Amino acid sequence: MTRPKIGLVCSGGGARGAWEAGIIRYLREELPPDVRPLVHFDILAGTSVGAMTCCYLAATMDTPAEQGRGLESLWTSLSLEQVFRVAGESAWSVGRKLWKATRRNERPDGWRLYDLLHPEPLEQLVHSRIDWSRIAANLAKKTFDAIAVTATRIRDGRSQIFVQRREAGLPEWSRDPWTVATEVVLGPEHALASAAIPLLFRSAKVGDEYYCDGFVRQNTPVAPALRLGAERLLILSLGHRPRAAIEPPKLKELPTTPQVIGKVLNSLMLDRLDHDLARLRRINGLVERGRQLGGAAFVEQLNAALVSTRGQPYRFVHELVVRPSRDLAEVARPHLEARAKKESDEALPTRLLHRLAGSQLLSQAELGSYLLFDAPYARDLIQLGMDDAHLRREHLLEFFARD
Repeated sequence: MTRPKIGLVCSGGGARGAWEAGIIRYLREELPPDVRPLVHFDILAGTSVGAMTCCYLAATMDTPAEQGRGLESLWTSLSLEQVFRVAGESAWSVGRKLWKATRRNERPDGWRLYDLLHPEPLEQLVHSRIDWSRIAANLAKKTFDAIAVTATRIRDGRSQIFVQRREAGLPEWSRDPWTVATEVVLGPEHALASAAIPLLFRSAKVGDEYYCDGFVRQNTPVAPALRLGAERLLILSLGHRPRAAIEPPKLKELPTTPQVIGKVLNSLMLDRLDHDLARLRRINGLVERGRQLGGAAFVEQLNAALVSTRGQPYRFVHELVVRPSRDLAEVARPHLEARAKKESDEALPTRLLHRLAGSQLLSQAELGSYLLFDAPYARDLIQLGMDDAHLRREHLLEFFARD
């Protein structure tokens, strides 16, 4: 009996992505020693910060035991001052940029937030902490089969799937005109394109096109993993689902811009997964019912009739979804509050950054939880990820079982 192809799907969420590192560390270090060799991913599919996670895993697939600690080291090396660099700025330069933001004619191509808060250090980290040449080497060594990274093409809003496979060419892809798959040799530009949160991070250029975060149209890339042949899916979702519906308090005044941005990010990043899962489970139900009524021959006949229109045969796909047990905005809140109270003898730009962290732009916990690229927050998320994986321990053991 051949081993089923296992896919890992990593969703987006900015700084919340440190939680995924906790899941990976648990899988590599905390499962029983006889089970860890079975934790093998053939297909990697990621969007936004999940694309960075998948690229790191692809580049280190030949050293799986080191992946958890490596991801943890990457996340805990970050600081807010590093990611949003203000070093080298002065009161004059900061004031001038704020003044330019209020004047339309100062800059013909418009003003952007990252003119003041530079995300270049995060870009440098993506360039330097992932050995991009090892992705092709690991594919050649057959340590995994394929990786897909999703971005959004700004020109027309299409989902662009960048795919690198061990075999040349692409499998039959979706007939959705709003989705395009392209075979590439992955590099830092593809990961940065997938993770470029609109309005907040710089759009990334790949070839002649500009791209922004893949979550705009496809935050949890279930479909690319299936197209690349995954028969089991481990899906890491950064969206907390409360056990009971709690009605939030009504707003007593007009919502602030940070509140609105936080809600928009939540909506774009968290809503699509349930739709994709419902569709996957309907197909699973169809396949299973067909087997019960007509045996394996029924599914073969169904696929013979429909594969020409679908591009791929129907098949039963086992899936396991792991979500945070806590609202990640609430995990971020005490870190944001501590930043707001922090007294600093640093230069004026750094003090301004601390003040910004305590302002409404970041102190609105939902928005801040996406942007707080900071080691203390990352450590809490990694520990939460490990705790959440432990809560699903029996499900994980069953998922990776040989049969």
